[in-house]
Amino acid sequence: MLFGRSVFQTILTRLDAEEPDEVPEPRTPAYRIAGLGAGFVVETAGADLSDEAGHDLLAGFDLSRDREAEPPLTAPSAPALPVMPAHLARLSEAEVAEDLALTPNDTAEDLAERRRRFARLNHPDLVHPDFRDQATRRMMLANMLIDRALRLPAR
Repeated sequence: MLFGRSVFQTILTRLDAEEPDEVPEPRTPAYRIAGLGAGFVVETAGADLSDEAGHDLLAGFDLSRDREAEPPLTAPSAPALPVMPAHLARLSEAEVAEDLALTPNDTAEDLAERRRRFARLNHPDLVHPDFRDQATRRMMLANMLIDRALRLPAR
């Protein structure tokens, strides 16, 4: 602290003293865009564009010269209907339990790993929208079965 003031207060006082009292004039809008001028344009004045050298000057602009013939447009074929994976048809509690392969000796870590593995295959966000209801049902059943197994004693 300098003379009862902090260093920050001293710097602010010095900046206020150095700051001019005049208000800067507001900028007038410019009607030109700052940046590249016309200097990047190739000089073609006086060039004979009928010879090969003249064509090289315009080669970058003559896009139709090197264009290959495009294939004719055909009507788009109808998209193939999605096929439901077989495991999404297994919607009963017994079938989901069989897919989970739960055993009485599973630890909490084993059950968490089975939950993650099941979700990688059955999560509703990872299947076609037409099959999300089945995937949601399977996930609900799997989570219910795993939660029930976690509540059993000796875990």
